[in-house]
Amino acid sequence: MDAPMSKIIDDQAAGLRRMVTPRPVRVIAVTGGKGGVGKTTVAVNLSIALANMGRRVMLLDADLGLANIDVVLGLHPKYNLSNVMNGERSLDEIVLSGPGGIQVIPGASGLSSMAELTSAEHAGLIHAFSDVANDIDVLIIDTAAGISDQVISFSRAAQEVVVVVCDEPASITDSYAIIKLLNRDHGIQRFHVLANTIRSVQEGRDLYNKMCRVTDQYLDVMLTYMGGIPYDDNLRKAVKCQKPVVEAFPRSRSAQAFKNLAKKTDGWPRSSGVNGQLQFFVERLIQYSSQYEDMER
Repeated sequence: MDAPMSKIIDDQAAGLRRMVTPRPVRVIAVTGGKGGVGKTTVAVNLSIALANMGRRVMLLDADLGLANIDVVLGLHPKYNLSNVMNGERSLDEIVLSGPGGIQVIPGASGLSSMAELTSAEHAGLIHAFSDVANDIDVLIIDTAAGISDQVISFSRAAQEVVVVVCDEPASITDSYAIIKLLNRDHGIQRFHVLANTIRSVQEGRDLYNKMCRVTDQYLDVMLTYMGGIPYDDNLRKAVKCQKPVVEAFPRSRSAQAFKNLAKKTDGWPRSSGVNGQLQFFVERLIQYSSQYEDMER
């Protein structure tokens, strides 16, 4: 009888430790410097590919000016992040169930800056994310287009930054610009480069090497090649149908590429301790937003 009772006590103790110490949550910001590079498509399909691997994934639409993940997925949110910030709703009440079992947080369209939130809204946001910390493994943030204070704040607060780039001069220039800003002004030294709409494996590698040649000359950063997403008509069809390609055309070249990216992402080292806690991410986000606002004045 002693052995089973001992096991029960150990299980209870382990359960209490999980309640007291939130499990590490990987926080990944997906950015691209400019619009039209497929950043949202990457964030959505990467989220679902990770969920299909058994990971519990939450996808945050962090475009506070023009949120669009709900449109991409054909979802119809009744509430959004602004309702959580002002205390009208809990995070559970606004979260939508997306494809593959991912949880989607609709963005707060029309909110110009995180720095404009009141102290009560700050506290509400931290509390809201603390409540879901034990329910997810990965938080993926789809940032806005451009290089706004919102993009900088979300990227700084995340543990990993994925930069989506296409083989176009404007995309390369803008991707370099956001890497430069995050590195020189905010001390971020590690970035993952994702080549999108490539025609061949070599084209993706060449694009990554172009980025490295510039950053190696002018910046103190480490770029890693995350991989590439091939140009695929099935991906374009999926977007038009408001469906993720990993579900609409799971055997397509682009869907297979997203599955490979998910495996690679899942192998990244996890942050432990306070850095891996979800509420720490939100606290850091708010802190950085306020700092950036002060710099702009």
